[in-house]
Amino acid sequence: QVQLVESGGGLVQAGGSLRLSCEVSGGTISNYRMGWYRQAPGEDRAFVAGINMSGTYYAEAVKGRCTVSTDTAKNTAYLQMNNLKVEDTAVYYCYARDVNDYWGQGTQVTVSS
Repeated sequence: QVQLVESGGGLVQAGGSLRLSCEVSGGTISNYRMGWYRQAPGEDRAFVAGINMSGTYYAEAVKGRCTVSTDTAKNTAYLQMNNLKVEDTAVYYCYARDVNDYWGQGTQVTVSS
């Protein structure tokens, strides 16, 4: 059974940085398309960033401020977020995708002004 565990969220001031981690167990990260979504209160879950064999992909709202990556040795995906804005406040979810979608439990990111 594939499991994803996120970590690295927290409270940060606007302009600060956070690095989210997503550790994969029960599967090999190189076999999946990986990425991140986020869900703010009262809103639908929205795509943030993704990575696969073809490259990396970003939502317009985070392009230039976020970097998605994977470490196959650690079986972990990362989302480096810089110059954070109040509107980045959300629960961030990691996903792993093959013929199925696997999701983590989410990690809260709160950006204060």
